[in-house]
Amino acid sequence: MVRQSVWPQVRAMNLGFLAAVLGALAVAAGAFGTHALRGQLDPVRMELFETAARYQLLHALAAAFAADRAERAGVALPAAGWFLAGITLFSGSLYGLALGGPRALGAITPIGGAACITGWVVLAWSFRRRQLA
Repeated sequence: MVRQSVWPQVRAMNLGFLAAVLGALAVAAGAFGTHALRGQLDPVRMELFETAARYQLLHALAAAFAADRAERAGVALPAAGWFLAGITLFSGSLYGLALGGPRALGAITPIGGAACITGWVVLAWSFRRRQLA
């Protein structure tokens, strides 16, 4: 049986793994957009796709960092979750819009952006909290 104190590290490892996979998928999406979609999508949709891939990669790195920080220091695990939720909602909705999904997906994009911002605030607070302890 796993000791209770090990669970935060297990969750951090799982979030770190997911962040790394999303990072790899961001690179693949960027390559797909450049090689397969260029010329297939109008410039506005192409820009949406590129923005989705860029933000996905950036926030996958941030989530991996936050998960590693959580595993090592026991802080910032919630930040990783916020980043992953933000990737899903922000980049996912932009990918959908770029590929011809319903315009209603645009209503989800700001929610994902807010989740990413929350991840950064939580990560910043984890450093501040550590200083105060």
